[in-house]
Amino acid sequence: MNHYIDTFPGRKITIDGVSHLYFGGTSYLGLQTDADFQKLFIKNIKKYGTNYGASRKSNIRLSVFDKAEAYLADLVGSEACISLSSGYLAGQFLAQALNTKAHQFFYAPNTHSALYQEKIKPYTTFAALNIAVREHLSSSKTTPVVFLDGIDFSGCNYPHFEALQVLPLDKILLVVDDSHGLGIVGKNGGGVYSILAKLNIKELIVCGSLGKGFGIQAGAIFGTKARLAALADTSFFGGASPATPAAMATLLEADGLYGLKRNRLQRNIAYFLDHLKKRKQFHFMQDHPAFTFSNVQLTEYLAAHKIIVTSFPYPDKNAQLMSRIVLSAAHKKKDIKHLLECVNILP
Repeated sequence: MNHYIDTFPGRKITIDGVSHLYFGGTSYLGLQTDADFQKLFIKNIKKYGTNYGASRKSNIRLSVFDKAEAYLADLVGSEACISLSSGYLAGQFLAQALNTKAHQFFYAPNTHSALYQEKIKPYTTFAALNIAVREHLSSSKTTPVVFLDGIDFSGCNYPHFEALQVLPLDKILLVVDDSHGLGIVGKNGGGVYSILAKLNIKELIVCGSLGKGFGIQAGAIFGTKARLAALADTSFFGGASPATPAAMATLLEADGLYGLKRNRLQRNIAYFLDHLKKRKQFHFMQDHPAFTFSNVQLTEYLAAHKIIVTSFPYPDKNAQLMSRIVLSAAHKKKDIKHLLECVNILP
């Protein structure tokens, strides 16, 4: 069932005048409604304005972009970083830039739509993907580009990426969407880049949204200096408006707050798992707050007990129903206790 609301859904959500607990969405650190984070953002809006529609290649350039990109590259562990106005745009930019005669695209299971440039179906298993990539390498000189999601909610990739490692990674350009990992998993919220960088990949490029983990409307791409310099030199990058500078300034100033919120989130995850009796009903990943399930009755039961979770066909109406419980740093212990009382009572 769709619900229309008039305020941002924090730990609570009001539907038809009735207050419910909200365990959905992607505000993992609960920053969008956090008073301290909002104070920082408002201060930076007063300094940088509400929007910046000029090109990054303009003769007038704001230094905050370079500073934020250097901060992000250091956090993630990449040589360089470039930012854009959204994670979806970052994915589309990469897919378009790499769509040349020198490359052949392959999509891993559950790859996000942000990485699709053409109507290419993803492989249903990594075994099938492995066979296809190796057959391509034996018959063509073009480089295979493999796209996948770092956090795919099935638990197949992060944290160990075991299925990925059956591929001939030393011959592959790997593009990873880490929208649900950046700011949340990895050392200091650095995401999956440092994990994948150890796998002897020919070339690794990671992209993603900064909205889910960092609470700002922006996207980013991480990789080598040479690759990102080439991307930044394109008309696509020069023609697109950047992220708002106020958001990038807030990213730089909220470092301590991000750490505090991540610690709270991990405590909430630990409490939920310690008291969850029905673990086998959920797909979940180490240190990640999303718990995917397929029991439609659970969604209905929770709603009847004034708990709303994520549950809708994604990314379009023809897709499979996506249902998950999402914890956030904003949730209180009593919220999670009530959730557990409802989840644990089901057969």
